[in-house]
This record gives sequence, C-alpha cells and structure tokens, in this order.
Amino acid sequence: MKKIIEVSPRVYQIGGSHLSSPQDCCVYLVEGDGESVLIDAGAGESVFQLIANMTQSDINIDAIKYIIATHGHIDHIGGLKELQGQLQARVVAHQLELPAIQEGLPHLTAADWYGVEYHRVTVDEVLKSSKETIRAGNLDLVCLHTPGHTRGGISVYVDIGDVRILFGQDIHGPFNQEWGSDMNQWRNSMQTLLNLEADILCEGHFGIYQPAQEVRNYIAGYLRRY
Repeated sequence: MKKIIEVSPRVYQIGGSHLSSPQDCCVYLVEGDGESVLIDAGAGESVFQLIANMTQSDINIDAIKYIIATHGHIDHIGGLKELQGQLQARVVAHQLELPAIQEGLPHLTAADWYGVEYHRVTVDEVLKSSKETIRAGNLDLVCLHTPGHTRGGISVYVDIGDVRILFGQDIHGPFNQEWGSDMNQWRNSMQTLLNLEADILCEGHFGIYQPAQEVRNYIAGYLRRY
C-alpha cells in the first residue's frame, strides 16, 4: 500500500497532515532521471515516517540529491538535520533564511510554537539572487525569491513536459513582523506566482490545487483577503 500521493508523473507528496505528523508542512518529492529533490523537511519528529513512506512506495531515496528549504519555520526545517545526514543530501536555502536555518534564532524558526527543539543545519547551496536553478537529473527546478511571509522565502517551479508544477509554500500566511513579514512584498510575490500560470499548485499546508484556473483562484483569493 502506497504511503504517498502522486501529484503528477515524477512529483509526489510524501509528508504532511495524514501522511506524517500533523505538525509537518506538506513535504514533496520531485524525481528527475537518476536524481531527486525534496521540497521541505517537516517539523522533525516524523523523519522516520517520511523515509518509510518513500521506501514503502518504491522511491529510491539514494537518488535524493537536494533538500530545498522554502523558508526557515520549524514545520518546514525541523527535519533538515536528520534528513541531511541520512540521505547525504545537500540543503538549499536563500541567504536571508540563514539566521533561522543555520543560526537557529528562535524568533525566526517559531520552534516554540510547536514545542520542538530545532537542530541547526549548514546550508550547502546558498541562493543569493531572485531566480536560480537547481538541476536534478533531466529536470530544472527554478527557485524564485518570493518574500512576504518571511524575508528569504522561496517558491519553486518545475516544467515536466507541458505541465508546470509550482511549490508555493505558505501562500496563505500567516504574517508576523517578528519573522520579517512584509505585506507589500507578499503582494508582489503573489503576482509573480500568478504570472507563472502554473497548472498545478503544491501548497505548504492545504495540499494540491489543479487545474490552472484553480491555482489562479487560490492565489487570487488570498490577495483579495489581504
């Protein structure tokens, strides 16, 4: 019995809500030819479950080359340290999230909100520009700096055939000045995501939206709300 959700060919949800701990964000896997990428790592207490979900679903975990951390909140980075060690994968994050991910500053990780102890992680690939690409086998995962929820938040998209899949974690917020939230930046970031015209949205807590009109409706709905 599979413990993952197939989003589309080569893209899976492997963690979050009923798939792992309810504290976890949605955790996604993208499979390129011979190399794979995890998007986020959950809060940390269900790393064993994330790995079991993949191995029981015939995912080759030895092919995982990168773990992309979309931002530095504990529900997205708590599992980084253990996954980095077990998978021998390289952690990718934006430079503006290093105070959370590498230094573990508690007001940035929000670890106290979850009652989780955060273990600091060295980021192997530091993103510094507004748009950078991570290559996994035959696939290019494009990392866009989309601040607003946090200063260094990123969104990732990949084109597989004629389908564009967007990993837009925490589009919905919440927002807190202590984390560096900025509503003007957030609105600009949401417009950037709308302009991508993605066919599928893999969101950070509320799952998967498709087709393209549903993706647009989801993002635009939050723009109207805020």
